[in-house]
Amino acid sequence: MEIDLSQFSQVFFEESLEGLGAMESELLNLDVNNPDAEAINTIFRAAHSIKGGSATFGFSQVANYTHLLETLLDEIRDGRRQMTNEHQDMLLLSVDLLRNMIDALMRKIDFDDPQLAQLETQFTLEIHKSTHNARPEESDSNSDTLAQQESPGLRRWAIDFQAGVDILRCGNDPYLMFNELRLLGELSVNLAEHSSPEFHDIDPEACYLNWQLELITDQPLERLREVFEWVEDECSINYSSTSVINDNTNPDGGQANQEKKPKPASQAKLPETNSIRVSIDKIDLLINMVGELVITQAMLGQIGQQDKIDEESLISLKQGLEQLATHTRDLQESVMQIRMLPISFAFNRFPRLVRDIGQQLGKKVDLVLKGEDTELDKTVMEKIVDPMVHLVRNSLDHGLETPEERLAKGKSAVGTLTLNAFHQGGSIIIEIIDDGAGLDTDRILSKAREKGLVGQEEELSTEAIHKLIFKPGFSTADAVSDLSGRGVGMDVVRRNINELNGSIELKSTQDKGCRFTIRLPLTLAILDGQLVRVGKHIYVVPLVSIHESLQVKPNKINRLSDGHELIQLRNEYLPVIKVYQEFCHTSDAKEIKDGLVMVVDSNNDKIGLLVDELLSQQQVVIKSLEDNYNRVPGVSGATILGDGTVALIIDVTGLVSLAGITNMKEHAA
Repeated sequence: MEIDLSQFSQVFFEESLEGLGAMESELLNLDVNNPDAEAINTIFRAAHSIKGGSATFGFSQVANYTHLLETLLDEIRDGRRQMTNEHQDMLLLSVDLLRNMIDALMRKIDFDDPQLAQLETQFTLEIHKSTHNARPEESDSNSDTLAQQESPGLRRWAIDFQAGVDILRCGNDPYLMFNELRLLGELSVNLAEHSSPEFHDIDPEACYLNWQLELITDQPLERLREVFEWVEDECSINYSSTSVINDNTNPDGGQANQEKKPKPASQAKLPETNSIRVSIDKIDLLINMVGELVITQAMLGQIGQQDKIDEESLISLKQGLEQLATHTRDLQESVMQIRMLPISFAFNRFPRLVRDIGQQLGKKVDLVLKGEDTELDKTVMEKIVDPMVHLVRNSLDHGLETPEERLAKGKSAVGTLTLNAFHQGGSIIIEIIDDGAGLDTDRILSKAREKGLVGQEEELSTEAIHKLIFKPGFSTADAVSDLSGRGVGMDVVRRNINELNGSIELKSTQDKGCRFTIRLPLTLAILDGQLVRVGKHIYVVPLVSIHESLQVKPNKINRLSDGHELIQLRNEYLPVIKVYQEFCHTSDAKEIKDGLVMVVDSNNDKIGLLVDELLSQQQVVIKSLEDNYNRVPGVSGATILGDGTVALIIDVTGLVSLAGITNMKEHAA
């Protein structure tokens, strides 16, 4: 019976990516001059698992490459080779390359990267160099023993493999083990003599076969045993080395096998569904909640079967409905918890990023990670990584100084970059903090005036100057590099965060450093909102965006020449958007004095929204309009209220853009 392994490939992809993450983490923490043996073993095991899994699924390109990594790591962990910085760099590059290879397999596309051939050549030369640098045999009498221990050349191994009857029942397939052996060298497989029962006594799930294998390889005996380590207790396996093949021989296997062009990746259809690993405690809690719902449903069902509902039954009905509301809310929270992941999944990519950029810029950086166990929604985490990457790159490029500059300022030569995450209310706060030079307000203001973003005589507060870096196309870099200076960064960061219903704040002190604070909702599926009425329509405004609501007196209203209206709120002038005008329908309050103004936040600026009436505050489930309709400017989604009414969720930033208020400070000036 042929087994379709493609259904299990998603598990292989997930485990491989986790293994690569572990490899990268251990490599970054590794002291090359005094490497930790357990760290080397962890890196080796990750490479070994990826190689074995990829061979099982027929991903020969990945298997062939990880075989080279495994060989080098095996020599390092056995003490036959000293770990070097070059090895560390090669292995880190390999982690990146393997991630790209696995990504190509997941997307079912061919992988063609010239770096693959370059790294394969580097590893092959390095391994070959170690083979010829191996210490010579001490005497002819010990040559065969030393050959097995140090593997100074190719050897021909004879393997007698007698499979156990129950090997197939345990989920092991001899063919897959033979396939893994082929990665070690040139393999020939022959069926050995065996005894089978009579036809009517044959068990289709039993194995009655034995094999004789011949393998030409430069690998030691330990590597061969690892192939069969999962079946050693079920099978009889005997190894014998029959002869040594000199390096100047031109065998069909061995090194030539490594030079074969890798076969293309399997084109079998791979599952594209996203997945998430969930703690069993969360699953148990969810099951308990469902059990409580079933009990409540049964109780309500009994009441519903009664012909008449007396006073006692009415009391039970009310209690049952209250319990139903409680259990539904608990169930909702339990389901949302399943989507929550620790932010360490996002933080783990930054040690490598900081190391590489620090080396590129010649800066010494100590990365500090805090709050790694803080949880947030998987979707939010995936979408916040890119803005965080840009902020970290900015801190490394513009914020932190070189060791010489820091020493001249009386600072430590090593700069500190801190990533911190914690919960605050119904939000998650992510901080990116550096102890660098801080923002140069004079330089920022000069660049802004040069680009026409600020008038030549206009005076701005320090906070207002800092906010200029979020303007589209703004950059203080003198030259464009692959790190920064293109002027397409900070405005995109802010826009991406706003699309997550979040906000970003900036605090900077000259020569002390800079702190970016990102505030995000814990989930994108549920929103705490304020329901408002405009004419006959109901809208939802995110509570996180609302500062206050008020009725405005006529003497506090000012009209500009371009038609926009401002209200005076304490010492500020705020532009007002009439919601009914932007969404083209009628309203009971067409003038500001007749309605209510909600003061909301848009890109760290305050603006007023004119509505007819404030209704209730409640949690709403966000539904995307784009699944069944087109994107609507000024609207981030929709929700269904308790009475079945559909309410649109207002995107405050999008509504400001729709209203044409591009520079609120100019209107308020």
